[in-house]
Amino acid sequence: MPPDPDVIAPRPGEELDATAVGRTLAGKMPGAEGTPEIWQFPGGHANLTYLIEYPTARYVLRRGPHGDVAAGAHDMGREYRVLSVLYKEFPLAPRAYFYCEDKSVIGATFFVMERRHGLVVRRDVPPEFGGGKDPAQVRKLSECLIDTLADFHAVDPKTAGLEGLGKPDGYLERQVKGWSDRWNRAKTKELQNADEVVRWLADERPPTPKPTLVHNDWRLDNMAVAADDPGRCVAVYDWDMCTVGDPFTDVGTLLSSWYEPGEPYDFLSPMPSREPGFLTRAEAIERYGKRSGRDVSVMPYYYVFGLFKMAGIVQQLYFRWKQGQTQDTRMSGGEMVAEGLINLAHEHLTKHG
Repeated sequence: MPPDPDVIAPRPGEELDATAVGRTLAGKMPGAEGTPEIWQFPGGHANLTYLIEYPTARYVLRRGPHGDVAAGAHDMGREYRVLSVLYKEFPLAPRAYFYCEDKSVIGATFFVMERRHGLVVRRDVPPEFGGGKDPAQVRKLSECLIDTLADFHAVDPKTAGLEGLGKPDGYLERQVKGWSDRWNRAKTKELQNADEVVRWLADERPPTPKPTLVHNDWRLDNMAVAADDPGRCVAVYDWDMCTVGDPFTDVGTLLSSWYEPGEPYDFLSPMPSREPGFLTRAEAIERYGKRSGRDVSVMPYYYVFGLFKMAGIVQQLYFRWKQGQTQDTRMSGGEMVAEGLINLAHEHLTKHG
């Protein structure tokens, strides 16, 4: 039986060689001796995450997905670099202990970090927080999501030892071009709305604010909150794309998952933003602006950017599934989801462009 309710036996084709892992990790962290038991965290959509269980210690192993990946994505070396130091300035980042460049151990590079305990909220509010029937608890959850992002953006990259992590000059321009290129490489049919979104993002790019650390995939299910308090974050995950750049891209990425009741494509919502009490997008933007001290008047542009970026991510995952590079059947409907996100981005730019 799995040792914790949030793990499963590894999916077929995604198993790890426990003997090889144990041999590689021996002596690298406290309690890492002998051959561990290995379980898989089923959440997430690309990188693979495992629980490494020893008799007296538990750790988390992260590796990139199977198959071809976009350049710069799923970078375990980058994620290790970030998490090996960020915890000192941003304690919600789990501490990373060990990085393995030898792909022969499990078929890919990987790193090992501390195990954090908390609730990861996905599409539904868990019963611990009222199951969606307690607006006050729901509101605390959404406020925590925004406040934690603003607090992360307040971390000084230099103090954290990460000032050389990225190239902030021209960051937004490179992001727009990079996601446009990824979309074109992974698309499985032509979409006129996608072409128009790409042109609009390139033509309407605003001046960017002072650079900060950027997570690059800030969303509710990349956070864990305390089991007894939805307003207290205990961990933030998925740091493989962290860099130094435009903080508003993080906000736009988050807003792309923030659907309100009755909106087009609200069935795509990966978080309970339609529940009574959850902040609206406008309230979330205002709260971020106040907590961060930044002018958020350009946020409509970043919302379109976030929707397009999310469409690109989903399309890449679908393309990988279609090519047989993953056995994760959750990806089988990705083409439809990606098109829905493109249509939503196009609708928003038509309204606000």
